[in-house]
Amino acid sequence: MNFQVTVLKILVSYPDGFAVMEDLKRDMAILATSGREWADRTNRLAARVPELDVFSHGLVERISGGWQITAKGRAVLEFMEARPPAFEPIQPPLVEETTAAVVAVTQVPPLRQPVDRAKRRRERRERRREARERARATAS
Repeated sequence: MNFQVTVLKILVSYPDGFAVMEDLKRDMAILATSGREWADRTNRLAARVPELDVFSHGLVERISGGWQITAKGRAVLEFMEARPPAFEPIQPPLVEETTAAVVAVTQVPPLRQPVDRAKRRRERRERRREARERARATAS
């Protein structure tokens, strides 16, 4: 699980982007134990901005017993979550370049990819089955 991305995702889910440390720790513990899918997702998002440091880049501020996401933090998170065009290879930018790229990304809404719900369902079922098998193997 990528700590930096998880912090941004947690903070953006709170009103005004502010959460006290108790809430952050609780949410972090929930996500850390939620399974491999969350860890894979945060690692995928972090790969889009490899030199991510939420404090030194000013993406998160420490305020009166808690943390708050900044406008720059929201922009970087939006950039990480934006779907890249299928025909272009992904080249991770530096954090400084990310905020400029976010402006361009937010001006044009991303095209939605067709959803194959049956395929997703099968993949989820398969992942669950594999997880159960791994759990049984480790329990033995």
